Amino acid sequence: NSSEVISLLSYRCRFSQMLHPIFEEASNIVREEFPDTKQVVFARVDCDQHSDIAQRYRITKYPTLKLFRNGMMMKREYRGQRSVVAIADFIRQQKVDPVKEIHSMEEVNTVDRSKRNIIGYFEKKDSDNYHTYEKVANILRDDCTFLAAFGAVSESERFSGDNVIYKPLGENVPDMVYLGSLTNFDLTYAWAQDKCVPLVREITFENGEELTEEGIPFLILFHVKEDTDSLEKFQQEVARQLISEKGSINFLHADCDKFRHPLLHIQKTPADCPVIAIDSFRHMYVFPDFKDLDTPGKLRQFVVDLHSGKLHREFHHGPDPTDSTPGQEMGGEVASSPPESSFKKLGPSETRYTILTRDRDEL
Repeated sequence: NSSEVISLLSYRCRFSQMLHPIFEEASNIVREEFPDTKQVVFARVDCDQHSDIAQRYRITKYPTLKLFRNGMMMKREYRGQRSVVAIADFIRQQKVDPVKEIHSMEEVNTVDRSKRNIIGYFEKKDSDNYHTYEKVANILRDDCTFLAAFGAVSESERFSGDNVIYKPLGENVPDMVYLGSLTNFDLTYAWAQDKCVPLVREITFENGEELTEEGIPFLILFHVKEDTDSLEKFQQEVARQLISEKGSINFLHADCDKFRHPLLHIQKTPADCPVIAIDSFRHMYVFPDFKDLDTPGKLRQFVVDLHSGKLHREFHHGPDPTDSTPGQEMGGEVASSPPESSFKKLGPSETRYTILTRDRDEL
């Protein structure tokens, strides 16, 4: 369960120079509390000297504080207060056991079904199976609630050995059982990640910077918060048409009222919602008509046209000499003049970091 904290910085950056003594003092405090170097390691990288490391981890600002677990970089970097106390407290929180022990099977019936829950039933705590489960829980602790029962308490659920189940959101949704080997970390983690991290995530002003830093375009459904039908339809079609695109594009949904400004950029208002758009971090392109969402292949073609450069090509040279294609019409205007990206402006503030790419304005 080792945790590593790594600081990626440039020694020519004044923010890095300001953080350096704070980071060092925090590391001294943490070392006193966790003297075993297998538990917590603080490390520093001078990205001026090691630009390959900065590129590998897509560092776009200095200084950046990244958390690694068992050699795996966590998506959520440290964005808390840059003080000795705050950094030390962050490490203490990371060392808290993410797995809650169940002492009776009645507790299983009272789990919060508004959250994603994974429950493990184990013969004993000191086992390879549980150690794998614990490693997975540490990595996905922000995405799922992890619980575990041991020995006699879990016996009724261990009819064929140690058992792990996922309880999805909602009261009447059936459980899903993990059928792979619990000694195989990669398989167990891949299964749990698929359950804990939804295919379509909500974008907010709070997580916008984090999502933007993943560095891949957004396919966004803008919908009124109470309109769950359009969200469900979008989720179904993303799963049906675009599952193979996972990793090359982020599937998101956004509150129309909160994100009025990006809508205005694409000549829409909350009254027009639901609206689907792609933000490539260069330009925004609108899916012509939400009613066509479930037309076989229509949404997929929209994304393919982004990857092939067709949407951007039409931006510069006008529509290709073919029939009307997704993204070609936008409020009655030809898609050869799409607006600039709005969501790239959710990136980090220049008053907090040295930004490597300086093209930000206010959102």
